[in-house]
Amino acid sequence: WGAGPLTRGLCSRAQPWHKGRPRRSFKTGRMTAEPTVIAGLAEVADRYDAFILDLWGTIHDGVKPLPGAVDCLYALKAAGKQMLILSNAPRRVPAVVDRMDAVGIPRDAYDDVLSSGEAAWLALHQRTDTWHAALGRRCFLIGEAGDESVLQDQDLIEVEDPGSADFVVAVGLFKRTDTLADYEALLADLQAQGLPMICANPDLEVMRGEKRELCAGTLAARYEDLGGEVHYQGKPHPPIYSLSFARLGVHGPDRILAVGDSLRTDVAGAAAVGMDSLFIASGLMADELGMTPFAEPEPRALEALFDRHAARPTYTATAFRW
Repeated sequence: WGAGPLTRGLCSRAQPWHKGRPRRSFKTGRMTAEPTVIAGLAEVADRYDAFILDLWGTIHDGVKPLPGAVDCLYALKAAGKQMLILSNAPRRVPAVVDRMDAVGIPRDAYDDVLSSGEAAWLALHQRTDTWHAALGRRCFLIGEAGDESVLQDQDLIEVEDPGSADFVVAVGLFKRTDTLADYEALLADLQAQGLPMICANPDLEVMRGEKRELCAGTLAARYEDLGGEVHYQGKPHPPIYSLSFARLGVHGPDRILAVGDSLRTDVAGAAAVGMDSLFIASGLMADELGMTPFAEPEPRALEALFDRHAARPTYTATAFRW
């Protein structure tokens, strides 16, 4: 994925490095704009009609809402903004909403939800493209027991023996404590059979509270390394944004801001379809930035991070707050 839009110097804060002044990148030697750090959405919300919001690491941490996040949702709603929560959760929307209920995100604080699991379900159900149409009906699922909503209400047969499968759906790990090494033999066997894989969560990892857990994207990336064929549903891949725009009832990205804590998925995905983006620095990548929880990110650390990942958000904020 290419780098995102350059920052625009739209913030009014006093420190000079908040103003997006051009400087020469120490890594590439090219002239770039310094990171535009904002205190909250109130500084830029009037420039956008709609917001595509990441969920895990932006609004909640898998256990509880993140500080200021629910208030920010209500503030956006009060300002008349459309909101779509776009999650790489490998579950259908009702299951995602139930989980949001459980962690304390009120249903009246947001408008709509779309998940990579819902996109995978639709692709398997409709089979309007040649790749999905050719998959067959016998499916081997990689994921926790009870995490099969992608396969429910489908004309599919879930098999326990991967040797009898036509294709694989990866929604996560069998156990949250598993490591990638636990899947080497299985992935090698699947690849040897030539089974195509649907990855219903392109995330590599996620923070659950203060613990990191691997996601299906890590398995899918390793499967590709082994020569396996993978089709991804979710961020940063453009089809999920086409679905998002349809949900929002808009036809273009010009007045939509994408918000999330991953440069690889949220920021790069937004850039690929022409959207502005807001990077939440206190989420998944806080450790790489060397940040203490909810501290203000250091501009040179941000610049280095954006260079390493070849992705540059329009704005950066410590947290998703108003």
